[in-house]
Amino acid sequence: MYTVIKRLEVSAAHSLRLSYPSKCERLHGHNWIITIYCRARELNADGMVTDFSHIKQEISARLDHCNLNDVLPFNPTAENIARWVCEQVPHCYKVEVQESEGNTAIYEKD
Repeated sequence: MYTVIKRLEVSAAHSLRLSYPSKCERLHGHNWIITIYCRARELNADGMVTDFSHIKQEISARLDHCNLNDVLPFNPTAENIARWVCEQVPHCYKVEVQESEGNTAIYEKD
């Protein structure tokens, strides 16, 4: 089994829609650290699991310097973002989304 890991930093803003009062309901930004894990039993014709630059293009180009509420069709919590990233990248099985030093959400496919 081959595994590749791509780490990205994305600067983006969001506001959360919550069922309780929170300062996170106001628009605010993070320098998100997104770590993407991909694996495959066989390498592709180019000798890769997936191209690192394709991962960056797929995720950074869509999220960097954006208001996530404008580009994502769901409440942009770190948990939801992790799941969405995993669904965008071929061979991805796990994503970590760190929105601040002490706050990380992980999505992993079953």
